[in-house]
Amino acid sequence: MSVADSVGSNRTATATQAISKKMVRTTMESLDRIDRDILALLQAEGRLTGAEVGRRVGLSQPAASARIQRLEKNGVITGYRADVDPAALGLNIHAILRLRTTHAQLPRALDLASRIPEVVSTLRVTGEDCLIFDVHCPQAGRLEEVVDALARYGPATTSLVLRAYPTKPLTGTTSTTS
Repeated sequence: MSVADSVGSNRTATATQAISKKMVRTTMESLDRIDRDILALLQAEGRLTGAEVGRRVGLSQPAASARIQRLEKNGVITGYRADVDPAALGLNIHAILRLRTTHAQLPRALDLASRIPEVVSTLRVTGEDCLIFDVHCPQAGRLEEVVDALARYGPATTSLVLRAYPTKPLTGTTSTTS
């Protein structure tokens, strides 16, 4: 890569970062308390009607529905889903698998993980590990197979989850801890 290419690439990256920061700032500034309340409600109870959301936040059904549609259109609300209890499906073993790999192996590890049904989420992280996988298996033998398959791409560390605590809703607010 030439110096000119490098400078051009750095300018593009800087411009992209500035645009991303501006978009985040605009989104954060455009959310008021009612929007944040709506987000918290829908994350806790995604099947609420517009009328019920409006009642709980002090708006009419049309006003609440319009806000929900704006949040969807602006990409703040990206979808709705059902939360499923893995144990009810016979997936009694919950593990976190951390994988340390090389950049050359990363695409292959991601591809394999996407094809393993027991891997329900994947995070690319900084630090010593490269990837963190959330894994649900019916039994220890299947967990061993998943670990062995992914460990082909580098050292793997597995931790069993003893208990999962409820997630908190994302509302875009920050607070200090006391």
